[in-house]
Amino acid sequence: MSKVNKKQVKDNSTQLRGFNLKKFYFLFIIIFGAFILSLVINESGVEIAMDFPINISKELEGSLDGSIDWIVLTFGGFFDVISDIIKIILGKLIDLLLWIPWPIILTLVFIIGWKVASVKIASMSVLGVVVLGSVNLWQPTMVTVAIMVIAVLISIIIGVPMGILAARNDLIDARIRPVLDTMQTMPSFVYLVPGIMLFGLGNVAAIFATVLYALPPCIRLTNLGIRQVDASVVEAGKSFGSSDFQLLIKIQIPMAIPTIMAGVNQTVMMALSMSTIAAMVGAGGLGIEVLRAMGQLREGEALIAGSAIVVLAIIIDRISQGYVDKRSL
Repeated sequence: MSKVNKKQVKDNSTQLRGFNLKKFYFLFIIIFGAFILSLVINESGVEIAMDFPINISKELEGSLDGSIDWIVLTFGGFFDVISDIIKIILGKLIDLLLWIPWPIILTLVFIIGWKVASVKIASMSVLGVVVLGSVNLWQPTMVTVAIMVIAVLISIIIGVPMGILAARNDLIDARIRPVLDTMQTMPSFVYLVPGIMLFGLGNVAAIFATVLYALPPCIRLTNLGIRQVDASVVEAGKSFGSSDFQLLIKIQIPMAIPTIMAGVNQTVMMALSMSTIAAMVGAGGLGIEVLRAMGQLREGEALIAGSAIVVLAIIIDRISQGYVDKRSL
C-alpha cells in the first residue's frame, strides 16, 4: 500500500472516530437534559405532565367487545362446524397413533429419518423416541404430535399459498408484511384469546392459537424462496412458452423447496414451543404434563416433561433440516 493510501485510510479513521465521539456527546447531552427536565417537573408538581390527558380505553374496549359479540352471534354456526370437524380429525389421529404398537412407531421413525436425512439422524431420532417412552410420556407425546400435525398442516395450507401470492404481487407483499410483523411480535399468550372466544376451551382453541403463532415464518420463507429463484431461469422458461402457472409449478416452487421447507421447519418449532402455553386452554399432551407438575410443585416431573418437548423438537428439527440439506446439495 502506498504512502498516499495509508494517509487516506488514517485520515478516514480519524474522521470516523471524531464523528462517533460527537454522536456520543450529543446523546449524552440529550439524556442528561431529559433527566434534569424530568427532575424539575417532578419537583414542581405539574400533574398534567405526569398523567396522560387522554384515555380512550373504555370506548375501545366497548367497541372490541361489541365486534367480538357480533362475530360470535353471526358466524357461530360456522365456527361450530369447523370445531366439530377438527375435533373428529384430531380424535381419529390420536386414536391411530396410540393404536400403532411402539416397535412399529420406532421402525417408522428410523425409516423416515434414514430416507429423509441420514442413518445417524435416524438412529438418534429412535433413541430420542425411546427416551420419551421410557419416562412414561408415550401417550402425551402422541397427543402432542397429533395436535402439532394438524396445526402445522393448517399453517402450511394457509401459509404456502399466501407466500406465493406475496412473492408474485408486490402490493400483497406490502400489505401483509406489517401484519406478519405484528403477529411475530405479539406475545404468545395473546393468541389464546381469539381461540377461546371462537371455539371455547379445548384442543380446537389450542390448535387455532398455535396456527396463528406458527403461521408467519411459513408465509415469509415461502415468499423469500420464490423471490430468490434465479431470474435467468424464469426468463428461460418464458422463452420456451411456459405460462405463469407452469413457471410456478415446474420452476419456481421446485427451486424454492429448500427455503420453503426451512419455513415449514420453523413453523413446526414454533408450534411445539406453543404446546405448554396452549395447555392453558385445555390442550392435552406434553404441555398439560408440564403445567400439572408445576401446579403441584413437582419440579422433577415438570423438568422431565419440559425436556420431552425439547427432545421431540430436536428429532423433528434434525429430520427436516436433513431434508433441506440434501435438497440444497
